[in-house]
Amino acid sequence: MTRFYWLREDEAARGRFNGSFDATHRWRLPGVQCHACGVTWGGAGHDYPGVDLSQLPERARLVRPWPVAVEEFSRLRELARPLVPPGAALPPGTQFGPLEGSASGKFGPVAWQGTSLLLVLREELERLLAEGVRGLRGYSTALRFRQKNPPEILELQIEPHGRLHPDCIPPDVPPPCATCGRFAFSRPDEPILEVASLPTDRDLFRVGNFATMVIGTERFMEAVRHLDLDGITFRELPTR
Repeated sequence: MTRFYWLREDEAARGRFNGSFDATHRWRLPGVQCHACGVTWGGAGHDYPGVDLSQLPERARLVRPWPVAVEEFSRLRELARPLVPPGAALPPGTQFGPLEGSASGKFGPVAWQGTSLLLVLREELERLLAEGVRGLRGYSTALRFRQKNPPEILELQIEPHGRLHPDCIPPDVPPPCATCGRFAFSRPDEPILEVASLPTDRDLFRVGNFATMVIGTERFMEAVRHLDLDGITFRELPTR
């Protein structure tokens, strides 16, 4: 049976590399003001750097992070939907296009923004693919370096698939809002993956109902360790 691991930044690697960046994606869906549940919100972890919205006539409406009414949000989401992978949830705060901003310093094999955005040097992505890791897709960033000969840094498009098992979600958590889809629960201390929902065609993905959690298969972990790539820690998660 395939084993699955929760990926997080290895903070010890920061002592070996001083690379840093301040960036965001070119386009985004706005936050939403829900008249049904009364919450104004936007999510994180739904990033599609390979999706180009430059041909949309209303693309200028997709650069503003401030919240809109549910009806306007739904309209803007449907403009983007034909351009994204089939079945993508596209909650408020979903981001598209290249990562734009400033960067400096020396980058290690991988770099993180928060807990879920993962950058990789092109040569390291090619090494992972050569190891047989499945489903990795890297897209060019638009990071601006002041230094000469900057590294070629790609962002991995890590799509949400699978779910946390209901057994690790407190029973008193209310169901998602029927109007805006907000599912208000904190990450469990002891996550359990719902094995029947997990993808079988890729070795790196996000949890579908908690997209800031990045999950790798045993194949991914072994490739990272074999290549001695700094920057990632692995915690095995149970499945049920």
